[in-house]
Amino acid sequence: MANAPTVRSITLGNRPLIVSDIDDVVLEFINPFKAFLGSCGHVLLPRSFRLTGNIITHADEQPVAEPEVKILLDAFYGSQDRWQTPAASAVETLAALSEEADIVFLTAMPPQHAAVRRALLDQLGLPYPLLASEEPKGPIVQKLHGGRTVPLVFIDDMLRNLRSVKDHAPSCLPINLMADSEFKALAPKLDADIRAVADWPEAAAAIRAHFRR
Repeated sequence: MANAPTVRSITLGNRPLIVSDIDDVVLEFINPFKAFLGSCGHVLLPRSFRLTGNIITHADEQPVAEPEVKILLDAFYGSQDRWQTPAASAVETLAALSEEADIVFLTAMPPQHAAVRRALLDQLGLPYPLLASEEPKGPIVQKLHGGRTVPLVFIDDMLRNLRSVKDHAPSCLPINLMADSEFKALAPKLDADIRAVADWPEAAAAIRAHFRR
């Protein structure tokens, strides 16, 4: 399907590559998900860096079990175009970076929702290729970048994904960027070799510095 390309279908130029996560990086996730949960009688509480155990039912104030969390998340992704908006400065920063690097989105989302996400990204002025997979990100980035010697940058909000890409693409600059500060305080401590940035302008400065190395 054109809306759900594979690694092999993506053509890269002979220039640096930026691979970026989407949820809570390029698109707001926590606040839109909270609004979605509120519309169906639930609330998300910032008690730990996970969803299961922190989604509460308004009616009885009990945590929602993991199977229902997955159902809620699936419903959210199915209607994401009604809820999600760009993270601050993401659209204009990526547009500027696209003049000097290839950009690919790699989102940890069920592939069946890729068409909805593709339409939303296009509507928001984010036309870059999209890969949707629930597999570990390291092998995907390794396959995408191949044996090329041009600079590689990977941006994500989750430590496990940053570690996965570091393990499979050691030359990569791993950048931790999280749009939502409420849950960021609960995130695990980053490894020393992962660059933490507060926003997209700071990310762009780190990326361009890496390109000049």
